[in-house]
Amino acid sequence: MSVLILLVGIAAFVILTLIYASSAPPAQIARLLRVIGPVLLGGVGLVLSLAGRISVGAPLIMMAVAWYGKQRRQSAVRGPSGRKSTVRSAWLEMELDHDSGDMDGMVLVGRFEGRRLFEMDDGELYELAADLKDDRESAELLEAYFDRRMPGWRDDVDPDVGAGQGGPHRTGAMTHEEAYQVLGLEPGASAVEIRKAHRSLMQRVHPDLGGNAFLAQRVNEARDVLLRDHAD
Repeated sequence: MSVLILLVGIAAFVILTLIYASSAPPAQIARLLRVIGPVLLGGVGLVLSLAGRISVGAPLIMMAVAWYGKQRRQSAVRGPSGRKSTVRSAWLEMELDHDSGDMDGMVLVGRFEGRRLFEMDDGELYELAADLKDDRESAELLEAYFDRRMPGWRDDVDPDVGAGQGGPHRTGAMTHEEAYQVLGLEPGASAVEIRKAHRSLMQRVHPDLGGNAFLAQRVNEARDVLLRDHAD
């Protein structure tokens, strides 16, 4: 009977998790997935142990505990959750969530001013791309968003739509305020915190890992700006 009750409890946990995940923000889903695996593995081990299969169940429980401990240690290394990076251009203010890698942004000027990108349909996004194609920095930011929202979009669009159509790139040096925003850090961050934030972000934005060359360039620039203050 106790085994049956435990199985019902595990099934209820899975159902409730799926219901929650259907409406939860991506960052919270990412954190949930890091916990649900060890919990389910430990639950299976407990069921097997109660059913008399201790030789199988006990190792599973130990594996679940070790898995959970590893997740906790990795979270500590990554630093506090909920951190976001902000990159601005003439047309866009883009945010990247450090936990999930999700990206969203707001249109700052033009006919879509004040609109958030996730609220816009694909047709509107392509119209926005056409509007800002002469601003290379803004176009590359939007292209980075396209890469996450619509993988393969490059195969379907007119080559005149998107980044790299000429026009000015970024002018002037990155300020300290911008650098802190790009790395998602508070002013006065230590060199260790700067390098840690840089490594974490590069795992999200490096082109070889499915990221975007422009964002990687901005993250590297932000690191260099801030580390100059810590140079001997």
